[in-house]
Amino acid sequence: MAMSLHHVQVSCPAGSENALRAFYVGVLGMTEVAKPPALLARGGVWFRGGDMAGAAEIHCGVEEPFAPARKAHPGVAVDDVDALAAAVSSAGGDVRWDDQIVGLRRFHTEDPVGNRLEFQQAS
Repeated sequence: MAMSLHHVQVSCPAGSENALRAFYVGVLGMTEVAKPPALLARGGVWFRGGDMAGAAEIHCGVEEPFAPARKAHPGVAVDDVDALAAAVSSAGGDVRWDDQIVGLRRFHTEDPVGNRLEFQQAS
């Protein structure tokens, strides 16, 4: 059976959607995905990066009480990790490089509500 990952979900507090849009769209360059009408009342916001064949979706879902994911995280493969790190840094984000895996350039950062994110590129 063929499988591929469609999306990962991270939690967010109610009312954080605009801050998340500013980060995921404005800094990371992802696009917002329209939520199905039946799910709009739950709050939160969804994003997609890349083309449909290689798209990565991150869904930010409202959870109360909210606690950001500090260890669990989505790992997103990108085609220019240095440019993305520069964009995150320019926006005031913390970029923590990790060279623990041979053949992989990667860094960790947090979204505006504190969820850990990893971005990586094969070197």
